[in-house]
Order: sequence, then C-alpha cells, then structure tokens
Amino acid sequence: MRMILAVAAVLYSASAFAQADKPPMVGDKPLVQVKPKGTKAGTKEAAAKPAAAPKGKPQSIAARLQACLDLDDGTKDRLNCYDAVIPPAPKPKPAKAKGYADCRFFKEEDERLACFNGFAESIPKLPKT
Repeated sequence: MRMILAVAAVLYSASAFAQADKPPMVGDKPLVQVKPKGTKAGTKEAAAKPAAAPKGKPQSIAARLQACLDLDDGTKDRLNCYDAVIPPAPKPKPAKAKGYADCRFFKEEDERLACFNGFAESIPKLPKT
C-alpha cells in the first residue's frame, strides 16, 4: 500500500512540474506554430482566379487550370485565367509545347489559348475532397 502511494505521489508531482508557465520545448528551442499568410483581396490577380482554394489547402496547378474551363471557350477571360495560373513569358520562336508550362512561351493569344485548352482538357478529372 505504501508503494502505491509513493508511486502516485511521484507521478502527481511530475505532472504538476510539467504544467509550468513556460512554452513547450523541442530540444532547447521553444515550439512555434506557423500561421498561413493571407492574400490581398484588392489585387487584380485575386479577381482573375475563378475558384479560390479552401483555407489551409492550396490547389494544384492542374485544379486551377481545370477551373478555367468553367469560363466561356475562346474568350479573353479564359486566357486571363490561364495567365493568372501561369504568367506568359514569350520567346522569339517557341517549339511545340511539351507540357502546359510551355504554353506561356507563345506570343499570339489564340495560340496560347489553344495550347492551354488542349492540356487542361486532357488532364483527368481530380476527385473532389
């Protein structure tokens, strides 16, 4: 009986010491929680993106490109949506695009729109979670 009381007293005192006013430590450094950065609502880029990512979970490039397919086909709005996901960077004479990121190298808007449409439509639909 004395042994049980001694063990209980040791465990109780250890838990009392653990509840100190100090922040939790990892090794010799305090544990820090990182908060996500907020976005500015008044920018043009925020208005150009049709579907915002849920808080804390960023969308993939594929999901953002597929969200642009909701806009009317062949319009400047859809091209602006694609350009918001992948900004254009024209080159003098680009070769055929091997991936969706290569579409930004086309100077002509029609070529760039057709390139993005081809890749965005060929992406398999992602499951909604």
